[in-house]
Amino acid sequence: MLAVVEARRYALPGVSVTVQPVRDYLFPGQAAHLLGYLGEINAKELESDQFPHLKIGEYVGKFGIERSYEAFLGGQRGGRQVEVNSSGQVVRTLKTVPAKSGHDLFLTIDSKLQQTAEAALGDEAVAIDPNTGEVLVLASTPSFNQNDFIGGITAPKWKTLIENPQKPLNNKAIQGAYPPGSTYKIVTALAGLEEKVIDPHTTFFCPGHFKMGKRTFRCWRRGGHGTVSLKKALAQSCDVYFYQVGLKLGVDKLAHYATAYGLGQPTGIELANENSGLIPTKAWKKNRTGIGWQRGETVSVSIGQGFNLTTPLQMAVLTAAVANGGTLYRPTVVKNSTDKDSHVERVIGRIPASPNSLKRVKEGLWEVVNGNRGTARIAKIPGVEMCGKTGTAQVFTRKTQARLKEEDLKKSLRSHAWFVAYAPAKEAQIAVAVLVEHGAHGSSAAAPIAKEVIAMYLGIELEPKPEEANG
Repeated sequence: MLAVVEARRYALPGVSVTVQPVRDYLFPGQAAHLLGYLGEINAKELESDQFPHLKIGEYVGKFGIERSYEAFLGGQRGGRQVEVNSSGQVVRTLKTVPAKSGHDLFLTIDSKLQQTAEAALGDEAVAIDPNTGEVLVLASTPSFNQNDFIGGITAPKWKTLIENPQKPLNNKAIQGAYPPGSTYKIVTALAGLEEKVIDPHTTFFCPGHFKMGKRTFRCWRRGGHGTVSLKKALAQSCDVYFYQVGLKLGVDKLAHYATAYGLGQPTGIELANENSGLIPTKAWKKNRTGIGWQRGETVSVSIGQGFNLTTPLQMAVLTAAVANGGTLYRPTVVKNSTDKDSHVERVIGRIPASPNSLKRVKEGLWEVVNGNRGTARIAKIPGVEMCGKTGTAQVFTRKTQARLKEEDLKKSLRSHAWFVAYAPAKEAQIAVAVLVEHGAHGSSAAAPIAKEVIAMYLGIELEPKPEEANG
């Protein structure tokens, strides 16, 4: 059609051909929540002062990096003032205003690693370079096709997206807030060591339950773990051990350390609408409900249940800080750009954990994957020493159904499955947090995904799964 118009321009007075750039996402759906999409500017945006150079019919970033860096990525249109004859043909150009290109952004995301995570995922995964804070993977499923928004999304497609109960338009890696489950035991362990309510040799006896007044709090292992030290408690994720550490600390001390490790607040990543999560305190509950804090609530909080809420990104940032020896980085998805003034300081500070406390906790996290009775032995990679922590976060209080197995519950009532990890154990190169909504168990649902991501990043080829071997 363009060729036909160009060939007959002499017979089409007043008609001119201009080129309109159109965004085309080459890998639709891949990293869609991170990259975002463009859409036509709306009346509200036009009335605001955010986009002074844009006019009706032009496109603006609506989501993800496209939105956060709209002013940076978007250039400015040029123009021509021309003189035409009576036939509408251009006689001469009176004035030209050159267009200005936007800046280029180079992201930290590892494309192949992102593909691996999305292919293996049931829900969310975040991977970070623990030595820089650079985000290697930011995956949220289900995804969506960004190209559907170019030129305006159709009503049926929009309806399908917004009515999907899995919320494909939500970037759950940064917006989804979940109880961290037993991954929070990293916080409880470090806080206990720092406050000297325990040392590495302190033991508690786990008979499979813990009684406090008239209430009985159960351990995930019904028969109990017997006499448990810190290393064993982390390796086998003994609830009873951490119940007692949490009670010795109290909820406000736990909150102090959790907040210092980056939980309960935005990480500062360059994406909009990041969820803060929630780290409860006595004052918070009193202000919210008018009811004082109960000691039984501290028991729940100490193992990552109760009011605790965290995002996968927050847990990845915490894991990275443990891996690198205590430096807390602000996560970033932008590696560099053509704007030399765009540098952002990434080091937030240091977590309040001594080298000795970190060493002791790391020993327990090593046992989780490499020990004979660790809860994530399934994640072990030949030739690599990985450290990790499984987590199973209940989504409802199980009283009448306490003896039902996770698999016996309908999926919406099953626990969320967590796994956080870093590798290698010494001089870590990658830290990962994986969450599978209603995945039941961190060991079986989340750990294998982290294993695939870490193995690929380190260049290790895993043995095919049995079903893969059989074609």
